[in-house]
Order: sequence, then structure tokens, then C-alpha cells
Amino acid sequence: MSDLRNCAKCGRLFGYTGSPFCSFCIEEEEDKYKVVRDYLYDNPGSSVVDVSEATGVPTELIMKFLREERLQLSSDNANMLLECETCGKPIVSGRFCQNCKDNLKKALRKEFGLDKPAAPPQDDFKTRPDKERMYTASRRKNDE
Repeated sequence: MSDLRNCAKCGRLFGYTGSPFCSFCIEEEEDKYKVVRDYLYDNPGSSVVDVSEATGVPTELIMKFLREERLQLSSDNANMLLECETCGKPIVSGRFCQNCKDNLKKALRKEFGLDKPAAPPQDDFKTRPDKERMYTASRRKNDE
């Protein structure tokens, strides 16, 4: 049985599935994302304020979509709105610049021991049972 919680947005009681929001609020947010996405498809390069005014979606929610990398700023708007949370460099979406993402990825791979090259699989032909060996059809006819 799932844990019952109150939605962080509307206060409605719901079965907790890992998100602090109920399915109705999640669906409402997804609908707003689709409105913003469709507006940007028709009006590429629009600013966050323009999109907010035209669609009625709050700028805070549009910024959330940018941080989640669901939307991307045009290069002329990138200088003012989003900065890498590590180095402060201007970015077009997400939370980190590509350089900081790569550094974080390397650090995590090193920490978890994933940066070691994988050893090639040892395939000892002599130890395989006969039923797993491969033969060519012409060779097999000669052997019979």
C-alpha cells in the first residue's frame, strides 16, 4: 500500500509515488509545458517574459522547465537568465555548463570505480562444450 500524503501544491490527499505533487497537479504542469512548447515552436527566439505574457504560464514555471532541460534558451537570451551553479558561466538550459557536467561525471566515475577500462572477455575456445562451438556447413559435411 502506498504512503498517503498531501500535495505540496494543492493540498489534495494522494498516494505518494516519489513526487510531492498529486497526479492532477503534475498533469496541469505538463499541459502548461505543452502550451509553452507549442508557442515556442511557432515563435522561436521569444524571451521568457514574452512567452509568459502570451501563454499565461508564470515565468517561474518557465524557468523550471529551463532548469529541467525541457526547454532551451536562444543564444542571445542565455547571457542574462541562466548561470552554471558551479562556475557561474552563462548556459542555455539545465543547471551546469558542459565543462562542469564533464568534471562531475569524471569525479563520479572515479569515485564509483567506473573509470577503469573494461577487461576484454576471456574466451577460451578449448574449454567450451562441443554444443557451443561453431562449425561451417562445408566442414561439417566432410566430417560426417
